[in-house]
Amino acid sequence: MTSPAGNPTRADAGWPSAVIAGAFQTGVLGVRSLQRRGVRAVMFDCTGGMPGFRSIYGPARLCPDPDYKPAEWLAFMLDLSRELGGKPILIASSDRFVTAIYRHRDVLAAHFTLSPGVTLQGLFAEKQSQYELAEKHGMPMPLTRFVAGEAQVVEFGRTAMYPCLIKPGHFREWEKFPAGHPLLRQKVSICGSAAELLANYRLAAALTPSVILQEIIEGPDTAKRVYLSVYDSNSRRIANALFLEWRCDPFGFGPATVTVPVVDPEADAVCDAWLRSVGYAGICEIEVKRDTRDGKVKLIEANPRLSGGGDAAPHNGVDLCWLHYCDMAGRRVEPVGPDGRYFKHIVLRAEGAAIPNYWRAGLIGWRDLFTTYQPRVAFFDLDWRDIRYSLETLYVTARMLFSGIWRNLRSRK
Repeated sequence: MTSPAGNPTRADAGWPSAVIAGAFQTGVLGVRSLQRRGVRAVMFDCTGGMPGFRSIYGPARLCPDPDYKPAEWLAFMLDLSRELGGKPILIASSDRFVTAIYRHRDVLAAHFTLSPGVTLQGLFAEKQSQYELAEKHGMPMPLTRFVAGEAQVVEFGRTAMYPCLIKPGHFREWEKFPAGHPLLRQKVSICGSAAELLANYRLAAALTPSVILQEIIEGPDTAKRVYLSVYDSNSRRIANALFLEWRCDPFGFGPATVTVPVVDPEADAVCDAWLRSVGYAGICEIEVKRDTRDGKVKLIEANPRLSGGGDAAPHNGVDLCWLHYCDMAGRRVEPVGPDGRYFKHIVLRAEGAAIPNYWRAGLIGWRDLFTTYQPRVAFFDLDWRDIRYSLETLYVTARMLFSGIWRNLRSRK
C-alpha cells in the first residue's frame, strides 16, 4: 500500500525488523508506530522501570548500561541481532543509546542497519560538539562558553547578560551527584548574577569541572518552536513539522507540555539550513526560540533521535519514525509535510506539574485551560490500548496537579 505521495503505508513481507533503543514512552511510541504498520519491532533499555517493560507494545528487553558496562551491552546487542535475524534497523529514542551506538558503530554496523548519520548524531548528543557545529555552520545561538575552571567562569560572568545558565556537557553527568545535592538530575542551573554563577559552578566542579555557560534567550515560552524532521542519506529533507510551545515544565526552561502546529517560515528555514549545512541524516528535533532583544531565532538544543515532542508530528500527518524506517530500509521516500490540521499535543504528566506553576505566575486562567482541552487534542502519555500506562498517567497527573494546587494555597496564607 502507498500514500498519495507514493510512500509505503505498510511494510511488505521480507522487510527488516526494527529495534528501538530506549523504553521510555518515546520509545514505546516508536514501537507502536512501526507495529501498526506491520513491522516486527522491539525495544530495550537498561532501566527496568521504564514504561516499555509494562506496555502492550513490549515488553522491552533489559540490557546492561552502556555507560558502565560497554562490553556487556555490545554482547547483548549482538545476541539481539542474531535472535531477530537479518540486519534489524536500529533507531535511538534516548541520548544514552545515541552515544552508545555512535561509540560502537563499527561493530554494530555488521549486525544492524544504522542511520547513515550515526557519526553526526553522536556529535549532536554531546552539547559541546553540538554547539561547536552550530557556531561553525552559522546556526544562531546565545552567547556560549565552554569552561574548565573558576577563572574562565569569572571572565564569562563579567560580560554575560543575566539571568544565564550553567549545564553539563550531557545531562547524565549530573545524575551521578550524591542524594541531596542541589544539582542532582538537573539539566540546567539558572543564575541571576555573577556571584550566583560562580557559586553554582563550585557546586558542579567537584564532579564536572568542564561545563557550559550560556546566556538565556529572552522571551515568553510561546516564543519557542519545536522543529521536527527526517533527512535521508543525501541530506534531503523527507519529513518536517513545526510546533509552537504553549507551556513547559520546569516553568520557563523545560520540555514542552503543550504544543500546537505553527507556520513560521523563518524558524523552519534556520533549522533546515543548519542540518543541510552539516550534512545531517536521520531524525532530528531542534528547539529554538526567538530572542525578544534582537528578534533572531536561536538554538536551544538539538535532539538527534525520536523525541517526546516528535510524537506530535504523526497527528499532523508526518509519521517520523515510519518515514525514517522506510528510508533506512532502502525505500525512496517522497517529502512529507504537515497536513494543516490544528490540535493541541499534550504531555499530561508534565502538565500536572506545569499548570499550578503557570497559575501561580498569573500566566493562565480557567479560559486558557478550557481552550487547551477542547477538541482536537492528542496525548503523548495516554493511549487506551495501553490501559495500564494510561491509568498510571491519570494517577500521576492528578497527584502532581493537586500537590501543586495545595502548595499554591499554602503560599497564600
